[in-house]
Amino acid sequence: METTSFKIGCATGFSGDRTDGVMPVVDTLIQSGGHALIFETLAERTLALSQLAKNQNPELGYEPLLADLLRPALGACLQHGIRIVSNFGAANPPAAARRIMALAQELQLRAPRIAVLSGDQLAQPEQLAFLREQLGPGFDQLDIVSVNAYQGASEIAQALRAGADIVVAGRVADPSLVLGPALAHFGWADDDWHRLGCATIAGHLLECGTQVTGGYFAVPGLKDVPGMDALGFPIADISPSGELSISKAMNTGGVVNEQTVKEQLLYEVHDPAAYLTPDVSADISRVTVAQTADDVVRVNNVTGHPRPDALKVNICYHGGWLAEAEISYAGVQAEARARLAADTILKRLGSAMKVRVDLIGAVSLFSDDDGNYLRSQAPSRARDIRLRIAGAHAQKEVAERVLREVTALYTCGPAGGGGVRTSLRPRLNSLSGTVPRDLAPASWRFMEEQ
Repeated sequence: METTSFKIGCATGFSGDRTDGVMPVVDTLIQSGGHALIFETLAERTLALSQLAKNQNPELGYEPLLADLLRPALGACLQHGIRIVSNFGAANPPAAARRIMALAQELQLRAPRIAVLSGDQLAQPEQLAFLREQLGPGFDQLDIVSVNAYQGASEIAQALRAGADIVVAGRVADPSLVLGPALAHFGWADDDWHRLGCATIAGHLLECGTQVTGGYFAVPGLKDVPGMDALGFPIADISPSGELSISKAMNTGGVVNEQTVKEQLLYEVHDPAAYLTPDVSADISRVTVAQTADDVVRVNNVTGHPRPDALKVNICYHGGWLAEAEISYAGVQAEARARLAADTILKRLGSAMKVRVDLIGAVSLFSDDDGNYLRSQAPSRARDIRLRIAGAHAQKEVAERVLREVTALYTCGPAGGGGVRTSLRPRLNSLSGTVPRDLAPASWRFMEEQ
């Protein structure tokens, strides 16, 4: 078993994240003897959008910014032995691997060994039959875009142990991107629940990128964060026993302190004693957090318990059309005029579709789709209101009525409306289920074996 600590950095927290944060992370890893780099780019609807792109072009369906993310760092990572692991394969990991190989050729680099994971996409009759039984007869009425199981870290570790420079995955659990390389580095057993729990929480702390280095933490005057324009992405240092610390890339903005780490620890955690992943049930119920140096926080007393028996499955399906339109009212009785405009549109649309009204600047953040909160609030004296009307319908031509009605407010009143913006786009809905592990086995192959 490896006795040295394991250093791994994260360079993105979602699809569309900044692309200029990768080199400070890589430079820091090189100088500190780091081992691996992850890119976390996949959310539930991101995957469905990638599947739609693949349906249009079989060579697409992976992270659109893949080349932009890798171009600055690929050569340095290959030269210094920093392994790259990412879910930027999205709906098409093989195509992503081909794009990476082409990028290496463009940059005149040696050909990397690229491992491609599979098994997350569920399309076999027996898989769909199980979901149909679980979710009921309505399953057959869904216009399905994608069905994916959340796979874990084991195949990532296997590929790295076999010599992969880069591992391209689709839907794996976000923390597994860190746990897999840690498993490969330390040689931990797949049922070493304590250590798996620790490395999973390291992955959880890294998975959202700069959320843990001050980005989503910042509140001027209350929680000040320096250098917001150049936030450093995070790095985890994991010991052989599973203890971990979090820092950030050198010479970057942002901050890592007890508060940023605690906020990220609790992010999307429903039960601190049972943070469920495909690999382990991680336990942070007794965690301790301590600042050990500037921008370095130690996290202790994490542990883990046996993994769940089933894998989570996400099903994305076509949900009709979403129409959104906005118009501004300013000055005297701005909110009253915005309310009159909304009331006018609701009467004209009648029962054609479900419509939501938001008065941005007065009543929007705590509003509800049925408008109960809006009706319960007396008009304010706000002098700058942005009225938003949103409607959803299965038929495109019906949803378009929202756009026409808001646009007509230019002359049909009330007075002084302006700055109309409209948007019409397909809507993606999702629901979740579970499948037994043996019904959704994961696997991997090197790119040349595809």
